[in-house]
Amino acid sequence: MLLKAAILHKGGKIRERRTEHTIGFDACLRKGLSDGAIKFLTEEQVLTMQAINSLRDAAQHHLLDLSEPNLYIHCQAGLTLFRDIFESVFGDNLCDHLPGRVLPLSTLPPTDLHTVFDNEIEAIRHMLLPGKRRGIDATARLRGLAILDMAIQGESSQPSQGVLNRLRDKLAEGIDWRELFPGVAAINLTTSGYGPSLTLRITKKEGVPIHIVPEGTLDASVVAVRRVDELGFYNLGHKELAKAVGMTAPMTTAYIKCLGIKGDAESHKEVVLGSSRFHRYSQKAISKIKEAIPRLSQDEVWEKFGPRRR
Repeated sequence: MLLKAAILHKGGKIRERRTEHTIGFDACLRKGLSDGAIKFLTEEQVLTMQAINSLRDAAQHHLLDLSEPNLYIHCQAGLTLFRDIFESVFGDNLCDHLPGRVLPLSTLPPTDLHTVFDNEIEAIRHMLLPGKRRGIDATARLRGLAILDMAIQGESSQPSQGVLNRLRDKLAEGIDWRELFPGVAAINLTTSGYGPSLTLRITKKEGVPIHIVPEGTLDASVVAVRRVDELGFYNLGHKELAKAVGMTAPMTTAYIKCLGIKGDAESHKEVVLGSSRFHRYSQKAISKIKEAIPRLSQDEVWEKFGPRRR
């Protein structure tokens, strides 16, 4: 709901044309991260939200066990993120709306993520010692670690039982967790302040890439694979787009307006080269227009969206 409110506040839309429901979680992240007109999220903030969302799914559908330090990290990072968005988008201070009290107390406060992982792995290995017979507990504890690593690497699916079994076996063999969880090994936690003003953020280490994938990429989250060449992705000019959909240039323009293609970050991008601006379109723009042709009369589209018509 916070993401949707932020998108609307920035002038964006949360409902696709002719759809009954508003956009989902992943679409909100994509808009907040990659829509130049309303962008308000950083790559690290997206990582935090993806990790929390995957943990929520696991808690609802699987057996999940988070240690107190691990749970604290996600909760405090989530609260920091909420406060950052609240301030950057709405210009308001979250402390003015939520109590400033500090309730949680712990005899084992978390220090940094890698120390937490060291302790988690040690606990899991202890469960796997001969005679302990705590394989189910070890798997439940391991699931939370695997989810965080997968989210950081851009995988939206839950770890399968086979994946968890392989991780469990390798840990029992003594393999270093940094080799098994390269995503976690590539990030840090940054903290500042104390008490109600404490902030905790997940940040990538210098030189570690965070990448964006096209919408619809199978089993990939919003952040995963870098689109290295923007002009390679948006590889169509207006004339090429018109030719690809089999229409005249003016009719293509009418469909672009009708379908709101310029408002779709995955279909259109305005490229600036020096003092010139160019409208570029992706392959998705072709699909959107071709899918609309059978259900939208060209005469009606032309009448409503043709030249000199609003």
